[in-house]
Amino acid sequence: MTKSHRTEESPISDSGEFAHDDGRPSVGEMQLEDRSALRRVAGLSTELTDVTEVEYRQLRLERVVLVGVWTQGTAAQAESSMAELAALAETAGSEVLEGLVQRRDKPDAATYIGSGKAQELREVVLSTGADTVICDGELTPAQLTALEKVVKVKVIDRTALILDIFAQHATSREGKAQVALAQMEYMLPRLRGWGESMSRQAGGRAGSNGGVGLRGPGETKIETDRRRIRERMAKLRREIKGMKAARDTKRTRRLRSEVPSIAIVGYTNAGKSSLLNALTGSGVLVQNALFATLDPTTRRAALDDGREYILTDTVGFVRHLPTQLIEAFRSTLEEVTDADLLLHVVDGSDPLPLDQIRAVHAVITEVIRENDAPAPPELIVVNKIDAADPVTLTQLRGLLPGSAFVSARTGEGIAELRTQLDEVLLRPEIEVNVRLPYSRGDLMARIHSDGQILESSHEEDGTLIHARVPQALASALLQYAGSA
Repeated sequence: MTKSHRTEESPISDSGEFAHDDGRPSVGEMQLEDRSALRRVAGLSTELTDVTEVEYRQLRLERVVLVGVWTQGTAAQAESSMAELAALAETAGSEVLEGLVQRRDKPDAATYIGSGKAQELREVVLSTGADTVICDGELTPAQLTALEKVVKVKVIDRTALILDIFAQHATSREGKAQVALAQMEYMLPRLRGWGESMSRQAGGRAGSNGGVGLRGPGETKIETDRRRIRERMAKLRREIKGMKAARDTKRTRRLRSEVPSIAIVGYTNAGKSSLLNALTGSGVLVQNALFATLDPTTRRAALDDGREYILTDTVGFVRHLPTQLIEAFRSTLEEVTDADLLLHVVDGSDPLPLDQIRAVHAVITEVIRENDAPAPPELIVVNKIDAADPVTLTQLRGLLPGSAFVSARTGEGIAELRTQLDEVLLRPEIEVNVRLPYSRGDLMARIHSDGQILESSHEEDGTLIHARVPQALASALLQYAGSA
């Protein structure tokens, strides 16, 4: 096994840039006028240039304005975060009209961006004709309600947007159940009514509840909905637990076979599925969209020496991944803790690839801590080198020694990655010389899949095999060793 590339003295700076600075904004970025202004982020509009499609788009897409609060880091990081939010909104099926960023020490406790800036946001909503505001952060129920009252259109936050994308992309029964559970956990504290329709109380004495016609079971509409949601969540948890048992059985069977297991992890849209296809020749769905893959996909592949290994494509990570999703997708993320090796895929064409690495490490660390398991070794694979800036690639080669640089689309670097995998994965440790009867095809298949055949010849009464195999397989072959 290789050592993890993550060390205590990591060359990755907190700022997300390659310069060695402490990550604090410059004096110019902290100027008062910048802190009190809404910064308009250029280049985020996704309106179609082909006017023949505009009418159709307006019928099926929400028209959204993005707003973020820049509290720390550099201007490049703030704009990158907003660009990612725009990509998330597009993936969810929205039309992005404007992107606004405000400089603050911390989000406003009442309206996220402050009352004055909320009024300015209202003017932007009116001028653009937007029907939705998406905030780049997780808002409290009070912040959502207060901001909606000011802008007078629907307001959602980053967490709700990601949950919506997951709901659209989930295909398996387990994936749909996990997303539904995450959505309900998010929705429960934010459930609220409009006007009096959902807050009308029934029950008790007339003097305390509105009088005749309003007496009854003593439960508001919201309370009824909350109770139903809790009951539905309990049912989903039971269903997911049952699905987890089936997944655990398959995983135990794979672990018992002693075939090396590799989990492909990385930021969303970094090219994990494309890399899986390049290494295995399979046809897993590849889409240039965020969170295109939600259900883990497992495929078998073989090294150059014939040894087999298992590749599992996992769900992509993102900055500030909602805790509800980590909790709901726990059974899926357990693939990470059971792997013999993590193939960490990084988008080399991203403006801030080191920020991606940190975001993925944060999620992996949380998953490993929750499962109380040792961290598997990690091999970083910088993908999309055909589209990356050469200067960025040069800097990454210096900052990430031992990493692989590939293009899953063109195939560049894939052969070198296979060679690295051959060196990284544990080789079977015991050499055996056996004469295997032709009737034991099952053992021959295990030698091919779990071991490494060094030499073989076919004799009249069986096959002479000189191989390197795991301990468990060596014990099964022991009875045939004397006749070799």
